[in-house]
Amino acid sequence: MTNPLPSPDNAAPAVSIVVPVRNEADNISPLIAEIAAALDGRWAYEIVYVNDGSTDATADRLAAEMKQRPNLRHVRHAKSSGQSAAVRSGVRAARGAIVATLDGDGQNNPAFLPALIGAIEEGGERVGLAAGQRVGRKDTGFKRVQSRIANTVRNAILRDGTRDTGCGMKGFRREVFLALPYFDGLHRFLPALVRREGYDIVYVDVTDRPRHAGVSNYGFFDRLWVGIMDLTGVWWLIRRKKSTPVVTEVT
Repeated sequence: MTNPLPSPDNAAPAVSIVVPVRNEADNISPLIAEIAAALDGRWAYEIVYVNDGSTDATADRLAAEMKQRPNLRHVRHAKSSGQSAAVRSGVRAARGAIVATLDGDGQNNPAFLPALIGAIEEGGERVGLAAGQRVGRKDTGFKRVQSRIANTVRNAILRDGTRDTGCGMKGFRREVFLALPYFDGLHRFLPALVRREGYDIVYVDVTDRPRHAGVSNYGFFDRLWVGIMDLTGVWWLIRRKKSTPVVTEVT
């Protein structure tokens, strides 16, 4: 892992953008440029790329970009550990109080980042998550049907009120995310788990795009049965949640 690069005034940024990637070399530079175009002049921010054990030129492309962008950081897994682990590593490394995530394949449009970040700022302490919900999805028809079935089943069991939990664009306060129970697959259940902690969710419609280059690295069938087990576990966590006691220190 590289050392964090400080912002010019040596102060922590207000916002951290976390991007998990595995073998996305050709998508690195275009996406970073779009993130900068969306956020420059609006917030003091950093971009934290989490390289999930890539075996292509992802690390080289990030190194080249870091020479030009002092607010870009590169966190690397020694071997691929999955998307949830990559998101968690990025959030743990983040220095901003507000964190926004997006997928590294270019399908999530960074132009919607200000809406997600703004929703967290405007919502105050009661809002724990701003969740992107895709419209005009560019996935194959088969994958859209898969997602529709998965979201219907998940919502029927968890009643989290979210039609598209698989969207990679999300905004939240760092402390809220780090307080959630961690498990592999966490990123697919954020709305339900954030509600479990007593926070509200706001939704932001975002447009979907075809990926710029490459192929998907996190597929459906390799996580299907694990996802069913995760759904059962999250349901159990929600059922076992007790109200948080009000704590005061007696002096």
